[in-house]
Amino acid sequence: MDAAKTVRSSLLTYLLFVLAAALAPATPASRLVLPSPTRSHASCLDNPPDLTAAGDEAGELVADLGGLQAYVTGPRSSAHAIILASDYYGFQAPKLRKIADQVADKGYLVVVPDLLHGDPYDDEAKIPFEEWIKTHSPVEATEKTKGLIAALKEQGMSAVGVGGYCWGAKVAVELSKSSEIEVVVILHPSLVTVDDMKEVKHPIEILGAEFDGASPPPLLHQFEQALDQNKRIDHFLKIFPGVGHGFASRYNANDPFAVETAEEARKDMVTWFNKYLKKHQELSLHES
Repeated sequence: MDAAKTVRSSLLTYLLFVLAAALAPATPASRLVLPSPTRSHASCLDNPPDLTAAGDEAGELVADLGGLQAYVTGPRSSAHAIILASDYYGFQAPKLRKIADQVADKGYLVVVPDLLHGDPYDDEAKIPFEEWIKTHSPVEATEKTKGLIAALKEQGMSAVGVGGYCWGAKVAVELSKSSEIEVVVILHPSLVTVDDMKEVKHPIEILGAEFDGASPPPLLHQFEQALDQNKRIDHFLKIFPGVGHGFASRYNANDPFAVETAEEARKDMVTWFNKYLKKHQELSLHES
């Protein structure tokens, strides 16, 4: 699917969402929830990655890290780790691993775990998406990720940040409700709700798309309003114009605008991590 078709598809989904919202009975903002996967998953599956197109990877595959298989890249001597939680297509996606390598270049140990237990969504599979998602809960994946975080801290990591794409954004947000991590970034999120935002305990950056059926701008602003109620939690929302769901990790490499936008999102993510993980390091040094 080319970029124009992707945007048109995402725009149609978004317009249908807005129309449905306009016709629905009025409800309080805090009660708004994300459309179910059966209605919103279409944009999440646009432009699937070519898993056979692996490029040069700087990292390595680790068979067992806190009970999970994972792609690991970056200096093992780093005191800071970043976990990148994938979308429905899993941790083998070449562009996601490229992003991990680029983030690792900033001095972080970056881990891309297999949270889909070796069974990412396959467009060619006979099982419908609606059935597949029932056995791939991001909430259950969150509990597995806590074991990974514990293993990283046993190896000397003093602080951990989490970035989540699409399905992985729900994992990141669930972790943000716990004490295991320090900072979160979510990119073109899926399955995340306004009520989730009310439980966030750590700084969170939300990077969304103008044309996104899974998390359209009106919903992202609902997230922002919920976060505004908690003055203790720093948060930031940015909506990228002219792009659809998946723009940060499943972009068209032949489209200069798509590549530039994805790079901007990655840089924004790293800047947010730097702000809080480096701050954590300074506090740790001061306390010691």
